[in-house]
Order: sequence, then C-alpha cells, then structure tokens
Amino acid sequence: MPVPDPFRQGLERGWITHDASRLEHDLFLEADIAVIGSGAGGATSAQMLSAAGFKVLLIEEGPLKTSGDFHLLESEAYASLYQEGLGRMSKDGAITILQGRAVGGTTLVNWTSSFRTPPQTLAHWASVHGVNGLGEDALRPWFERMEQELGISPWALPPNANNEVLRRGCEQLGYRWGVIPRNVRGCWNLGYCGMGCPVNAKQSMLVTRIPATLEQGGELLYLARAERFTHNGERIQSLTCQALDAQGIHPTGRQVGVRARHYLLAGGGINSPALLLRSAAPDPHGRLGKRTFLHLVNFSAARFSERIDPYHGAPQSIYSDHFQWQGGVDGPVGYKLEVPPLHPALASTLLGGYGHESAQRMAELPHTHVMLALLRDGFHPESQGGTVELRGDGSPVLDYPVTDYLRDGLRRAYRSMAHIQFAAGATQVTPVHSDASAASRLEQALTMIDKLRLEPFRTRLGSAHVMGGCALGEDPRQAVCDSLGRHHQLENLSIHDGSLFPTSIGANPQLSVYAISARLSEALVSRLAHSA
Repeated sequence: MPVPDPFRQGLERGWITHDASRLEHDLFLEADIAVIGSGAGGATSAQMLSAAGFKVLLIEEGPLKTSGDFHLLESEAYASLYQEGLGRMSKDGAITILQGRAVGGTTLVNWTSSFRTPPQTLAHWASVHGVNGLGEDALRPWFERMEQELGISPWALPPNANNEVLRRGCEQLGYRWGVIPRNVRGCWNLGYCGMGCPVNAKQSMLVTRIPATLEQGGELLYLARAERFTHNGERIQSLTCQALDAQGIHPTGRQVGVRARHYLLAGGGINSPALLLRSAAPDPHGRLGKRTFLHLVNFSAARFSERIDPYHGAPQSIYSDHFQWQGGVDGPVGYKLEVPPLHPALASTLLGGYGHESAQRMAELPHTHVMLALLRDGFHPESQGGTVELRGDGSPVLDYPVTDYLRDGLRRAYRSMAHIQFAAGATQVTPVHSDASAASRLEQALTMIDKLRLEPFRTRLGSAHVMGGCALGEDPRQAVCDSLGRHHQLENLSIHDGSLFPTSIGANPQLSVYAISARLSEALVSRLAHSA
C-alpha cells in the first residue's frame, strides 16, 4: 500500500503555491509578511504569523519535492535537495558545506538530531555578546513546546552498529555519552534521512509547519531566488526575486516582485547575509557576514571484523560531549563526537583514494565505521569564524580560515576518536587525512596523528552547521540585529535563523533555530498587532 503524500493532498485541496519556473510573465505578489527561506526558522515563523491572522508569503529558492519524490538515491537527492548540488564549499575549496535547498530547507535532509542549546552557550551570549532574554530559563518552555509539537525525544530503539561503536568505545574508556533526541514519528529506521523521508516520519517543515501555513491561507513561492531588497536605509519597500528553471540552477529571465508590510529573512548563515550584501543594506559598523561559524568537522575511519553496515538504521542516535567543555567555555576549542551515515557516494568522496585503493575501501564499506568531531568555534578570541562574501555574479561564498587554534582542536579530536574506535574493537584506524595510513595499534595511530600536517586540503574537513553572519545583540556596534531579531537599521526587517547566533552553539542547531525563532515570532506577532 503506497504511503500517503499529505502535501500533494493539500495541493489538490487548493493550497496556493507559485512555481516560478513556469512563469510566462513577471509576477507581482503582496502580503502582510514575506518570509524568505522555508527551513527551520522561516517555516516556524511563517506558521505562527499565519496562525495570528497575517497573510504570509513563504519564499524558497529550491524546488518543491515531497515524499513521493524521495527515491533514496544519492544521484537524485544530492543534486536536487542541497545547496550547489552538494558542492557548496568554503572560498578556498578546503571545507565541504552541506546545506539543504528545497521547500523545507535543511530540515528536509538533516539526520534528525535535535539538541537544546547548551546553557553554557546561552550564558556566554549574554555575558560576552550582549544578548538579552535568551537565557536557559527563558527558552525552556520554547524547547518543550517544539519538542512536543515535532515529536522530539531520545531515540528509543537500540543504536545501529555504526552508533554502537561510539557508545561501546565511550563505555570502555569511561567517557560520557548520551542518546540523541530525534524529531521523528513512526520512523521506519531506514537510514536514508539525508535523501528526504519517503514515509513522512521525519517531522520536517515539509510535513509540519509549511502545510499548516498553507492550510491557514498562506502562500508558497518556490524556485525563486531572493535577489535584492529595495530600501531607503530605514525601511524596505520591496523585494525582487529571480525565477529559476525547474532544476533551480539558471534564471529564466522572469522576475517576481514582492511587497510586504514586514520582511522576515531566514535563508541561513550564508544566504541571509548574502541577500543583505547584494541589497547594500545599512551596515555602519561592518558586522554583516562577519563571525560566521561552521562547527568545523574532521573524521576518523576504522575497520571492524564484524559488519557495521553504516548505511542502515537511524543515522545518528549516540553522541558524546565528553570533550565539549573540558577547557571551560572560552579555553581550547571543545568538540562534540557523533557518527555520520556512510552511503556509497558520500563514502567514496570522504574516504578518498584512487584506483585499486579506492575500490578496496569501497569493498570494505560494510565493515567501515567513521566518527566525526564538531568543533565548537567562536568562543575564543582566536576563533573569529569566517566572512560571507559575494562572487562577481552575486552568489555567496564563505571565506573561513583554519587557524592554529582550530588545528589544535582537530589534532586532539583525531586522538580522541582513535582512542574510542580502538576501545570499541577496531582492527584498524585511519584519520581521514591525505597523509594518513591505517594504524593497527593505538600507539601507532597517536604517533601518526601527532605528525600530521593539518593544512587545508591535506585535512579533509566538512560542516553541516552554518551559524552566524547576522549576529544578534543589543549593541549595534557588534551585532546586526537586536535580541528580538530586529535589524538594527531597517525597521521592517527581522531575521529568524541560525545566522543570528553570535557563536556556534556546540550542538546540532536544528532545535535551537526552532525554539529561538518561535520565541522571536511571538514577539513579532505582538509588535505587528499593536502597530496595525
């Protein structure tokens, strides 16, 4: 029996959507609130605003794909559901950056890990970055609300073999570990979350907030790239969007003009600052696009005698924060340990090698385990993050230098991961690095790690968490927005996404974006109602 597709059913009932790729003429749309970006921040805000009675237009650059389009094929999913066809990289090409780009944003393709913002992070924002009203106590009811509404709870099934390695290794060494909360209901435990959920178990914005917005009379515009705001330095008058072709790559030459009472930007940590840069938005203190953070990620591969099958089962269910806060909040960089799923195309890119070497690694994939470390960047003076810039064609790129401070964290993370993998029973451990080779003993691995040159391209680096670039804070000399997400200079612009974070957060950011956006949206509803 086929799985119902509630989004398609809604379209048949008359939801209002606009496919910009099919436009034969320019289009003009009006709304009370134009929301740019349909991911965690944008869709959460759109739903709350439409529920309050405002006419909402939700704008998305990517395509509309629903459960019937998810065939669990890497060749399809990566090209159609990710920024730059899974090819988004840092300016120097040394860091791969995974971000979703479809209706639902990254919530459509993430691995469902849902953590509350660590209290250490929130306290740091208040004390160092002048953020008001977002402390642990203030956010607790919002975390609880989002967890209830989106089915977020610790994964109840035993971890798959891939995650069990992390649990078992931590147990053997006495390291702290925990079970990851996941935003799923009725999960089939398929293991292909990064390719879109074909059974609508993942409580992404595609199956929760966006349908609710459309059911409440909101409208959706997709395959439309928000190009620039027209403004007078104090207020935005309009937004111009470029219509894209059905693949979401090339402009068709058609434009969509949007006029709204209020504009809400939620394009994420790269695209949100980029739109403001293209628009020459006021930036008197040069803060726009600065302090953009990645949770820089490095990897360690291991071979096991038993089958790991790292492509089956819930992708992430075990984590360790043992090394996250050991040096204090603003000491040497801390890191969170998790595992990624390893499907063949992703594995071949990550593990590298050529010819026979590559073929051998892929043949051993069922026995391969990979661990990753998320470096908590932005808490130390030597960790300033990167800068969002515009290329000649106006597209964004992140210039993210890897400093000695971060390299120290990468080396320590390699060592921690090797300890855990050997403790869990690995027969070989190989740091994912161009100069590394397989080590059959822990001492051999540690000696090799201590000698590795941690330079760009030699060290294979990634990220799936882009944060910052439009930081919040009460001091406009340091921040783009105030603590309520209001742009310091443009009075009818709010920002509700991860670009608001003044640092990285030290945890997968999905739930943080949900909760903070919801809190800011409640305040926005109140302001707009009083100014009507």
